[in-house]
Amino acid sequence: MSFALGILGPLLLAAALPLFVLAVFPGRGTATASARPRVAHTAPPPFAPRALIQRMERNLQLAGLTNQWSLRTLVIAKLLLLLAGLGVAALLIWWQPSATIVIVGLVLVVGGYFVPDLIVYGRAKERQDTIQLELADTLDQILISVEAGLGLETAIDRAGRHGRGPLAAELARTVQDMRVGASRREAYSALAARTDVVDLQRFARAIMQADEYGVSIGQVVRTQAKDLRAKRRQRAEEKAMRVPVQVLFPLMFCILPVLFIIVLGPAAANLIRSFGAL
Repeated sequence: MSFALGILGPLLLAAALPLFVLAVFPGRGTATASARPRVAHTAPPPFAPRALIQRMERNLQLAGLTNQWSLRTLVIAKLLLLLAGLGVAALLIWWQPSATIVIVGLVLVVGGYFVPDLIVYGRAKERQDTIQLELADTLDQILISVEAGLGLETAIDRAGRHGRGPLAAELARTVQDMRVGASRREAYSALAARTDVVDLQRFARAIMQADEYGVSIGQVVRTQAKDLRAKRRQRAEEKAMRVPVQVLFPLMFCILPVLFIIVLGPAAANLIRSFGAL
């Protein structure tokens, strides 16, 4: 029994490890998302629930992993990791049945199934946070280019080509969509749909409304840049106001008890010795 566990356990872990590494470190190219070819993904397995497929597809889009992963690959990775977790849990329970081992086995099974989702969700959140941080400075660059006499698309293309990060890639892809025949409204609608950043969605809607009603693009960009700078300052102030509250609990439960022990400990020891001598 121990020999079987020693052989089958490493085999199952070896089968699950490449999938985990592939999920954590998907293939990356040096080109931006706009320059990579659009990959025609195969349909996901028919046995996957539709709500699950929609959620995974959205997370893949937000994480910018649609060129490295397909829905079928993600679903199959979840199922294989689930089977690997079941196999390891069964071997552990067979080797040493106990309540603790059963709980560990359940954690392995559930964790193996949700690990790809958690990784994709984490990458999506990190990418959206990066876009939020880069948006104000990028919009300032676009505003400077527009005020210098460049057209909006040329200014956005310049910011996309000379910038780095997910926001630059999304802007470059938007310009590429317009170059291949999409209208300005369609390109900016697609940009708003590919992100969960409210400020970027608001900017895209403002550009579409300005194009529809004939409003000055420079004025729209200037207003959006001013609002983003004000919001960034407000977010910084809010974070600064939350710092004292966040520091309070570590201070009370970690720092102050140690400080009291160091300061009052010798005095307490002296008092105990004094009363003991009496």
